[in-house]
Amino acid sequence: MAHINQNFLKLPGGYLFPEIGRRVQAFSAQNPPKPLIRLGIGDVTQPLAPAVIDAMGKAVEEMGRKDTFRGYCEEICCAYDFLRFAIQDSYKANGVLIADDEIFVSDGAKSDCGSIGDIFGLDNVVAVCDPVYPVYVDTNAMAGRAGEYDGEKWTELVYLSCTAENGFFPALPKEKIPDLIYICSPNNPTGAAATKEQLQAWVDYANAHGSVILYDSAYEAFITEPGIPHSIFEIGGAKTCAIEFRSFSKTAGFTGTRCAYTVIPKELVRDGVSLNALWNRRQGSKFNGVSYIVQRAAEATFTQEGQKQIKETIGFYLNNAKVIKDGLRRAGLTVYGGVNAPYIWVKTPDGISSWEFFDVLLKKACVVTTPGAGFGPSGEGYVRLTAFGEAEATAEAIDRIREVL
Repeated sequence: MAHINQNFLKLPGGYLFPEIGRRVQAFSAQNPPKPLIRLGIGDVTQPLAPAVIDAMGKAVEEMGRKDTFRGYCEEICCAYDFLRFAIQDSYKANGVLIADDEIFVSDGAKSDCGSIGDIFGLDNVVAVCDPVYPVYVDTNAMAGRAGEYDGEKWTELVYLSCTAENGFFPALPKEKIPDLIYICSPNNPTGAAATKEQLQAWVDYANAHGSVILYDSAYEAFITEPGIPHSIFEIGGAKTCAIEFRSFSKTAGFTGTRCAYTVIPKELVRDGVSLNALWNRRQGSKFNGVSYIVQRAAEATFTQEGQKQIKETIGFYLNNAKVIKDGLRRAGLTVYGGVNAPYIWVKTPDGISSWEFFDVLLKKACVVTTPGAGFGPSGEGYVRLTAFGEAEATAEAIDRIREVL
């Protein structure tokens, strides 16, 4: 008889965002007084850049001709040279030298953040920032690294508390030494961005203890303040202790197009084995690459015209973030983020819980947010709003919230 992975049965409820969807659907069935405005799930609303559409169109035409048709991608790391070289040049423009065969193109940073555990043993101690993007926690729980869920935390995970008091960036652990350390900057959900000094401390720690930093840099394109690193590899010593995940989803609107990349330096070795080689072996067995059409689309984001167009879209979202942040502050709420990230982290009023405030905003203002408790214990007492809505709807949502507070 076949047996299931018992670790799946330990997972509490459903994944956060489907749970929000179920609650919103139930409320919608009750004929709410106003149309819902969704500022909860971080999905983009603006269309793909013209340069991207043009590149996709040309690629489609190529796929329709015998002399330019392409089947399986047989190039390095399941990625075409043109995209790997474009990514490599983008790093070089920021002073970071990455070899082209250290770049692995995939269908999403979420996939890679979840699948990277395949190359690590189950006995590794995992540390996650708290609050945290749920994928890091859930995928390690599925693999069996998280222990048991006690109703608030997983017993074997190291929770790195990120609070207003420490600027939403964790201190180095003083007791249990983690082997795998997830860091997201700019952070989802808090919107905080780490400084070079903060990251240097973690790189030094990881190198000293043989740990590996799993660095989620999916929102680096939203950084506006000078001096904030866009890549972990801007930090001295990072190539011997860090893996970096990046995505075109929020940067260029690829949430429905699907493309991302992971950088694993060849200097990164554990147990005498290259992690670059292990990931290449894993991908070769479990992944057939991103389509030629999508890789051409991704390449177009690095062109001069493509960069100009996607920066305009990012500016649109950052303006939404400013509208949200300024409006909620005028409403008397304590607000964080929204400067180097598309996320606004809002403290709930009067000490009410995250889900209670979620319900207030849903049922009284008809605005969908994300309860902070869904991101971990330290997320309790907060909600997250995203800046990915339409400008008029975003402004109206803030007006509605101010009316009900």
